[in-house]
Amino acid sequence: MPDSDKKNLAAEVREFLSTRRARITPEQAGLPVYGGGNRRVAGLRREEVALLAGMSVDYYVRLERGNLGGASDSVLEGLAHALRLDEAERNHLYDLARASTLSGRRPTVTASRVRPTILRLLDAMTDVPAYVRNARFDLLAANALGRALYAPVFDSPLFAQRGPVNSARFMFLDPASRDFWADWDKGADDSVAFLRTETGRAPHDKALTDLIGELTTRSDDFARRWARHDVKFHRSGVKNLHHPLVGDLALPYEAMDLPSDPGLRLNFYTPEPDSREQEALGLLASWTGTGAVATAGNDRPAHD
Repeated sequence: MPDSDKKNLAAEVREFLSTRRARITPEQAGLPVYGGGNRRVAGLRREEVALLAGMSVDYYVRLERGNLGGASDSVLEGLAHALRLDEAERNHLYDLARASTLSGRRPTVTASRVRPTILRLLDAMTDVPAYVRNARFDLLAANALGRALYAPVFDSPLFAQRGPVNSARFMFLDPASRDFWADWDKGADDSVAFLRTETGRAPHDKALTDLIGELTTRSDDFARRWARHDVKFHRSGVKNLHHPLVGDLALPYEAMDLPSDPGLRLNFYTPEPDSREQEALGLLASWTGTGAVATAGNDRPAHD
């Protein structure tokens, strides 16, 4: 591993562990508090984490300095328990440990094109908006209703000369995103947490690194959230959107990995039966038509 990659990974480990440690108080951890107001940290001290994790202070200090290489599963589980990591955070810790161990590195292999069978599947989903994206939030293909629902994203001036359409760039670099996402702050928090999760899985993905560098430089909102080191899985939930034609929508969504296409994910929205959202999507479909075939991205070249 190049020295620059080692340094970046060590910094990622250090900041992830220290931010998780800082958010837990001794009271929350069930520890006695000594020193009263003389504590210099709001969260746990390193020695307190070591105690909770069942390891020596010196060893925990070594880990928090970024040296996760060779850490056993029992050590990682001890850390996860001590720091009260949720499922996404625990998974991220294991990803960082694998990346820190040369023998455990997984090559970053991400599909860059959507196969014809997946495009046909999108075509068949005529009643629900659906699209395929990669872990960098590039929208690689969408059915007609998906393009209609995400029209403010696909039509953003950001992508007039540069592809592919990318919802994270739209979120942080196009002011119109604050109108499209009814709960912009939550959408922004989630987007950054999803990207942070991906950096653990694919720390050597140059396109991902370039995207993060661009957004950190150009958006204070992104940079502030990136510094939190929050991680989250993108599986299901509700998106609150404000569409320029049909108004406010609260749409349940599912996100499914495509096992034969590493790094690609199928997202689709399923409104409740007989709901306002179902009626609104029906109107949107009638106004825009759903006969067009699923198309890749915004019909501009996609960057791998």
